[in-house]
Amino acid sequence: MRLIRLLFAIGMASAGCSSEPGKSDSSPPTGAPEDTGASELEVVDEDLLRAAIAGEEDALEALSIVADRGGLPVETASGTFLFACLCGDGDWQLAGDHDGWAGEPMARAGALSWVEVAIDVPDGSRYKFRSGDTWVPDPLARRYGYDEYGELSLVRSSAEHLERGVAPAAYGLDARRLRVRVPAGGRFTHMLVAHDGQNLFDPFVWNGSWHLDDAAAGEPVLIVGIDNTSARMDEYTHTTDIIDGQTFGGRADDYAELVHDVRLQMEDRYGVAERTAVMGSSLGGLVSFAIADIQGGDWDAALSLSGTMGWGSIGADNETMLARYATAGHRSTALYLDSGGSGTCVDTDGDDLQDDAPDGSDNYCENRQFADQLAGAGYGWDVDLWHWHEPGAPHSEAAWAARVGQPLGVFMSL
Repeated sequence: MRLIRLLFAIGMASAGCSSEPGKSDSSPPTGAPEDTGASELEVVDEDLLRAAIAGEEDALEALSIVADRGGLPVETASGTFLFACLCGDGDWQLAGDHDGWAGEPMARAGALSWVEVAIDVPDGSRYKFRSGDTWVPDPLARRYGYDEYGELSLVRSSAEHLERGVAPAAYGLDARRLRVRVPAGGRFTHMLVAHDGQNLFDPFVWNGSWHLDDAAAGEPVLIVGIDNTSARMDEYTHTTDIIDGQTFGGRADDYAELVHDVRLQMEDRYGVAERTAVMGSSLGGLVSFAIADIQGGDWDAALSLSGTMGWGSIGADNETMLARYATAGHRSTALYLDSGGSGTCVDTDGDDLQDDAPDGSDNYCENRQFADQLAGAGYGWDVDLWHWHEPGAPHSEAAWAARVGQPLGVFMSL
């Protein structure tokens, strides 16, 4: 049950607490019928959760299985909703839109706090768990969003919203959280898989959010954010390089396999899109191009913001992504790359990269050179090749948030 424990740990670690309450379902993909009540899966989840309440199943394992399968809270066969949490010590309550945030006491079954309530309008109904002045979003709720107080949980939602999932440990890589932007009604034509998932949606993230859900407002696109780990520099690079005397990198092949598995998992949960793309910034932009190279025509587009395309030549003499694409020629995956910054683009060290002037910034020269190289290989401007330059923009989350609508618009035009 190691994966189950990892799932719960990831959910608990990502849930924030606030001192005030929030005030304010996922539906099938294009062409699928709407839900008309509790599904067979929810009935199975109800049985498992009731068994945990009765002490017949381990509460941690039961909650984790339900969260990864049908999702919490569980709609029962009678139309009520079961809420449950391993919230810790305290007298916990469920509070939300359904009761005007007054709060309803949760019963205890060992370490498990739980309550069963009827909710007349579950669609869009927000909730949190409360103990005294502490308000906690449900760490394993399937559906969630944000307000001025932080994260809040959703009973069901047919409007645009976020959902959570987990990519299991695989290929020697650690498990990690998935953050999914689901469009209105769960209907989409495009699926975008993006790296550094922590930075995509959460407006309270310490280093700045892309607000990608806002950029995608109204668009029929399912966005799957894959969290990074402490092994980011290794996973997001196709070869090794030397930085400050230390060697990093070279696990992009393994990470590409994990991304492929995530895509299949999302297709199984939400449905198959007409168009797919992979996107990231900095090393995330580099690995997006690496994945498009490794997995051939599996992706309709690869989108890179300020991609570290000179990786391999920073302190070593290894193959760069420019060199890899130079030998591949023109292929079917459409490519977008951009940068901020500026610079004098010259090659003084003879490594075929025009990145040696001291005034270069934000990978401007490498991306400009790469775009021109791709055009020379047969890619067509504004057909299957796009390059954007935002003069002077820094290498930062805020800069990427300001222009993420550019690659998103390119992808939605395909």
